[in-house]
Amino acid sequence: MPDKPSLLSDLKDGVMTITLNRPKVNAFNFELIAAAQEAFKQAERSDQVRCVVFTGAGDTFSAGQDITVIEQQRENAGGPSYRRHLLHTYNPLVMQIRRLEKPVLAAVNGAASGAALGLVLACDLRIAADTARFVVGFGGIGLAPDSAVSLFLPALIGLGRAAEFAFSNAPISAEQALAWGLVNRVVPPEELLPQCRALAMDMLSVIPRMLVDYKKLIDDGFAASFGEGLAIEGERARAANGSVSADDIERRRVAMLERARSLGGSRG
Repeated sequence: MPDKPSLLSDLKDGVMTITLNRPKVNAFNFELIAAAQEAFKQAERSDQVRCVVFTGAGDTFSAGQDITVIEQQRENAGGPSYRRHLLHTYNPLVMQIRRLEKPVLAAVNGAASGAALGLVLACDLRIAADTARFVVGFGGIGLAPDSAVSLFLPALIGLGRAAEFAFSNAPISAEQALAWGLVNRVVPPEELLPQCRALAMDMLSVIPRMLVDYKKLIDDGFAASFGEGLAIEGERARAANGSVSADDIERRRVAMLERARSLGGSRG
């Protein structure tokens, strides 16, 4: 019987779901990293994909790097360079996620630790099952952090909380992650993917070009100083809004109001 693929992808109604599928804890080896990179390349290239949901199979998002394969494969992969190479393979994947023009939602179905935590933080939004746990992990096993964990944590939760989280090496619950601003929502496990998909479909209701432009505007503005960010926003607003007609705006405004009434308000 052939082995099950280590990564699954599914496309439905413009939403591509990428699922880590390496039992029991979806730990990353070379093959899984390569498969994830290829999946995100496909998401970037395909006009059919407008949003990505990134999750794990079973009850774990990912335990991060598969430590158990390092020693058994290092001689076949160039000796000590194997370990160094393995540790450097996450940053290209992080950059893929960050540079993807389409929104990426992390559906954190269970534990996310080490490099996997960085991949979760690289996503634009994070929704966690109430069974999810988060741990930095690197210090506890004697490795320096990669996958941009040291950059994402201060940006998302502040320097003090980032230091507490990283230095203590203690896991935090989904509720603590929500209180700190590490995740956007916490939901029961059975509602995780349905709520992620519902949020993705809300995003797909936005005019396609605007969804791409808005993501880039937020990212570029956040990376700049406040003054630079205002200038970027003003410049792009003038370029985009000058081509929109009043009739189009009114038609879309009416459609938005009708949709809001049909939903009975927001899902938030």
